[in-house]
Amino acid sequence: MEKLSTLCYIEQDGKYLMLHRTVKKNDVNKDKWIGVGGHFEEDESPEECLLREVKEETGYTLTSYKFRGIVTFVSGNGVTEYMSLFTADKFEGEQTACDEGELEWVDIAAIGNLNIWEGDKIFLRLLAEGSDFFSLKLVYDGQDNLIFAALNGMELKI
Repeated sequence: MEKLSTLCYIEQDGKYLMLHRTVKKNDVNKDKWIGVGGHFEEDESPEECLLREVKEETGYTLTSYKFRGIVTFVSGNGVTEYMSLFTADKFEGEQTACDEGELEWVDIAAIGNLNIWEGDKIFLRLLAEGSDFFSLKLVYDGQDNLIFAALNGMELKI
């Protein structure tokens, strides 16, 4: 099965707005810290999905964002997800509560200390380095262990 999604890291004052996924039952991201985003609705572009999901999850309307890469997640459980990865640095509105967990502004340098996916550490590093648009493939073993990664078609040592 294939899925399409977006993920955004909203930056302000050296921090990213992170979502600690604690609410949903049977959540593949349960207890993980991730950016904000979600799955495409019918006929949406990546940008339309991004703007809708950020608004739904945070209350913010993005006014400046950048499409940074495509991440292919192979779960090892029969699901492959193609995630459009964005960063944003300007927004309007008031932050609202998220029904999927708690939103928290976290120092970018401290994010690696949170409970995040191993593959997320790779693309967060690429974002921090200011990498050009990239394609990242992450393969998990079905037990949350990263077993393979490739950047722009070239295998990475993990």
